[in-house]
Amino acid sequence: MTNPVKEIFSGAAPPAPAALAAKVRTLAPSMTRSMQRVAEAVADDPAGCAALTVTGLAELTGTSEATVVRTARLLGYPGYRDLRLALAGLAAHQQSGRAPAVTADIAVDDPLADVVAKLAYDEQQTLADTASGLDTVQLGAAVAAAATARRIDIYGVGASSLVGMDLAQKLARIGLIAHAHADPHLAVTNAVQLRSGDVAIAITHSGSTGDVIEPLRVAFDHGATTVAITGRPDGPVSQYADHVLTTSTARESELRPAAMSSRTSQLLVVDCLFIGIAQRTYETAAPALAASYEALAHRHSPRTR
Repeated sequence: MTNPVKEIFSGAAPPAPAALAAKVRTLAPSMTRSMQRVAEAVADDPAGCAALTVTGLAELTGTSEATVVRTARLLGYPGYRDLRLALAGLAAHQQSGRAPAVTADIAVDDPLADVVAKLAYDEQQTLADTASGLDTVQLGAAVAAAATARRIDIYGVGASSLVGMDLAQKLARIGLIAHAHADPHLAVTNAVQLRSGDVAIAITHSGSTGDVIEPLRVAFDHGATTVAITGRPDGPVSQYADHVLTTSTARESELRPAAMSSRTSQLLVVDCLFIGIAQRTYETAAPALAASYEALAHRHSPRTR
């Protein structure tokens, strides 16, 4: 059985040193526990791990040399030597940059000023991680399909449904036929109507939301081009996706559930998708957007008596 994570990242250039921590956060949930220990060690202490041989890192993490090498390859490096060089580069980058003054660990008794600072830092990190891990080849293919689609259906539930509605209204304003479906029954009954030349987009942070996977599967079976926006590129949703756009898997806490952190990265991907489509369809998108602004202009002006 093939490893879907390996397939997604095989053949790609090794991540830049500054993107290594983001790659670890994105892929850690799909790793075995022993590989997670290796990944967490290199992300937490790149300078220390860069000084270790493959045997030394295996001993430090209580794993084997084979596990260290497998982890390096899963992270996008041909071997441990390449990972070690990246760790040295990451350590140098961290030493030259300014360390964050706060973390995203919000306490119940934190002053609001600290809450604002911590959330702002965490949002910035989430956006940076998502940008680093987003495959622009996959993004470009999704943009090309949507720009010429007869119809675009978008599926999402919970917080992801809000992101879906945001994308649908953006696409509608540039003249495309796009509908967001938060009701799983309506999602499936609409997916049945899709054909080749249509596009279906599923938004699920976990990659395993059944109410989102089912309509995507139906759309896939009916020949539509399918896109998954997910934080788990190895999740079940990916088996029905022609194109996978990976979002950051930011840390979850009691006061900051995944619904908050995932929405930030999903909105960035959605905006990238929309801008790409608008660029492709500019000759029709620009007049449509101008017409929508004009239609709403009177609602933003002071009323005269």
